[in-house]
Amino acid sequence: MAKPYASEMEQLNATLDWLCQVDISGLIKSLEASSGLPMVAIGSGGSLSAAHGLATHHRQYAGRFSNVATPLEVVCEPIDKQTANWLLSAGGRNVDILAAAKALIDHEPKQLTVVTGRDDTKLTELCRAHPFVDLHIFPPPAGKDGFLATNSLLGFTGLLQRAYISLFGQPEDWDKIASALRSMSDAAFSFRLDLDEQSAPLWQRTTTVVLYGPSTKLGAMDIESKFTEAALGSIQLADFRNFAHGRHHWLAKRGAESGVVALIAPEDKMLADKTMALLSDDIPKLSLNLPGEGAAGLASLLTAFKLTALAGLAKGIDPGRPGVPMFGRKLYKLTPPKPRKRKPPHGLSERDVVAVERKTKQSVDKLARSESLQYWKNHLNSFRKGLFKKTFDAIVLDYDGTLAETRSRFDPPSEGIVEKLIEMLEAGIWVCLATGRGKSARIDLQKCIPSAHWEMVLIGYYNGAEVSSLGDDSVPNGEARAYGDLHTASALLNVNGLICEISDQEDRNYQITLTSKGGFSATNLYESVVELLSGAGLDNLSVVRSGHSVDILAPGVTKLNVVDALMQKIPNVSILSIGDSGDLHGNDYELLFHPYALSVDKINADPKTCWNLGSQGQRGPNILAEYLDAIICSEGSFKFRSGALK
Repeated sequence: MAKPYASEMEQLNATLDWLCQVDISGLIKSLEASSGLPMVAIGSGGSLSAAHGLATHHRQYAGRFSNVATPLEVVCEPIDKQTANWLLSAGGRNVDILAAAKALIDHEPKQLTVVTGRDDTKLTELCRAHPFVDLHIFPPPAGKDGFLATNSLLGFTGLLQRAYISLFGQPEDWDKIASALRSMSDAAFSFRLDLDEQSAPLWQRTTTVVLYGPSTKLGAMDIESKFTEAALGSIQLADFRNFAHGRHHWLAKRGAESGVVALIAPEDKMLADKTMALLSDDIPKLSLNLPGEGAAGLASLLTAFKLTALAGLAKGIDPGRPGVPMFGRKLYKLTPPKPRKRKPPHGLSERDVVAVERKTKQSVDKLARSESLQYWKNHLNSFRKGLFKKTFDAIVLDYDGTLAETRSRFDPPSEGIVEKLIEMLEAGIWVCLATGRGKSARIDLQKCIPSAHWEMVLIGYYNGAEVSSLGDDSVPNGEARAYGDLHTASALLNVNGLICEISDQEDRNYQITLTSKGGFSATNLYESVVELLSGAGLDNLSVVRSGHSVDILAPGVTKLNVVDALMQKIPNVSILSIGDSGDLHGNDYELLFHPYALSVDKINADPKTCWNLGSQGQRGPNILAEYLDAIICSEGSFKFRSGALK
């Protein structure tokens, strides 16, 4: 049986304490990756309210467009791959959220994050099978909610706002919000505001019109959700100005059966007071002035909880256990429609379809209509045929985003990948790394590759600025000083207020690394750096980007230096290159531009090379593992296994 609503209200203070203390470093990293992108926030039931809160935070803090969607909309409508998609589900068990997660994974959006409260579900299992998904599990201290989302909803929305403030605000901003919320979650809150007495006339009416401003939309949406789910009354929603565009007419005709609640943030007060003053005195009205300075959204949510409790008492319904009819249980178990299973065009496998759509950023249906599908099919077949006919002597790999996940780039590569690399080394095959990192790459690899093979492993540090074997502890040079034009660029960057504010700078002899911070995207950082250096006449410096940073390279620095170093050892060496940033301006662009190159993520538009042949819904090390599994090693060389990657 579900929990009584009153017992859930009693746990709000404990939930508030928890959300102020729990570690959110991973959540902050995910939000940072989303901060430069438009966002779609997805939820159902009570989590739909959390999705509205997240979308509001993204607009107000990151200044980016955001939208809210239900799982059904995600499953049935086109998905923009250039968006950040956030799935919120306290339980992670319902069929709708699972269907939405599957649809999103198959469409491979730029970013996909899942926030849930349970770890033992099909949703978490699915996410772990596709490691590019950012999975965050926050079990609330109150445990599973009752019939209505309460503590999990406060927990999720609070954690998300706290994470946004960590990125875009000051620590004291959250302290002020927490203080305001603690006063509202106190049991005496409703008595101090005389909510029992003031709200009583509302519950004698069948319809409640809830007016809100941008900051208090979260609470308004949750009132509608809770009153409808618990059958407490009919709710109509409108913001203070949309109410003026015809929605007020309901009160003109149905005022005798309606009441009005206004959720008022400080910035809404003048407009809200004037609006409420124009309404008939015969209509019960309740104006709730909520705290500001960022607290209005969560304050409106707590207000929604309180009003739900009061309405339940007045109507004799416990909102936490209103009683679920048999047809409701059957409705809940209905499965959403499955995305239409498309039949691959003649001569293309499902993997081929994914590869072509990744390459062209268009659907194969659209390519077929424009009569260009055959062109791309021919080039894919030609690339794969050449790849599978070739015998390779060496492999050159990018590190971050290829050998290791970008977000956990300082963790060692997976056991399966390491085992395959050792197998190749034991067969006498050269294994080379081209990375933007310094000695940390050497230290990590020395831990997992036996020392007997170190001389067969070449590493190009700082994007190929320095190349040496894995066994050479004297490389790279760790001096934190740039020289020549790179030194000039460093000085310019250090006095540029914008770039100093949005990034952390690290200088090396042949490379400057800028890591974006404060929610500023690496893409926008790249554009700012290119503009600054171009204006200073430093066009001889190369600027490349990866998933987490921007690198400025001295003349002559390129990942191809690793290839050149290997060719000096083996003049006619045949090399396979694999990276994750093969797009223009990506730090693997040059490396993946030669005829035998594969990507595990981003690709260029050249039909002759740099294809991503990985499985649908995968990227990064998981695709690298697929490529390595398709390799057959022999003495001193390797080939791709016939029929693999098709």
